[in-house]
Amino acid sequence: MKFHILKEMTVYQDFLRIKKAWIKHDRFDGASSVTYDRECLDKGDFATVLLFEKDTKQIILVKQFRYPSIHHGDGWVLEIPAGGIEVGEDHKECAIREVYEETGYVTKNLEHMVTCYTSPGITNERMILYYAEVDQNDKTGEGGGNTNEDEDIQLHKYNISEIKQLLLSGTINDAKTVIALQWYLLHKIGDRYTI
Repeated sequence: MKFHILKEMTVYQDFLRIKKAWIKHDRFDGASSVTYDRECLDKGDFATVLLFEKDTKQIILVKQFRYPSIHHGDGWVLEIPAGGIEVGEDHKECAIREVYEETGYVTKNLEHMVTCYTSPGITNERMILYYAEVDQNDKTGEGGGNTNEDEDIQLHKYNISEIKQLLLSGTINDAKTVIALQWYLLHKIGDRYTI
């Protein structure tokens, strides 16, 4: 099956960028394709990391204010560290940088979990999720976010025995964090730890 972008243009640009495209593509029923227009939030990729502190058997999360979430809550979201990948930056470099900025932990060995779209109906944004193990000695920085970006981030630690309850209670309502914690339960708990 094929598609053809007839025209594409940026219709809005500030912190976010919105593109509009006129598209023609093959249809599953074999009928002739129609031309229609679609808009896309052109956000780019971001890297994110689920941190597990081995010596305390705790996962490390961050809490920060997220304006779009105020319509369904108080605005503060508990999540795993994440950030946008800058032009020319490697995914892993971004993940390491964001972890240090937000938590103060130095990470070295990242394990790729999954790469997926956040909401493919409206945005081209993909999240590249990683897993990393650290210990208390790896916390060499302040954390709290990048002050040049007005970030205000608070560190939270949870025992691995609390993961299921955090998910089932809705305390964790951020998609990337839900995906990462479910991945952790499926791939890392197993025979290694009892929860």
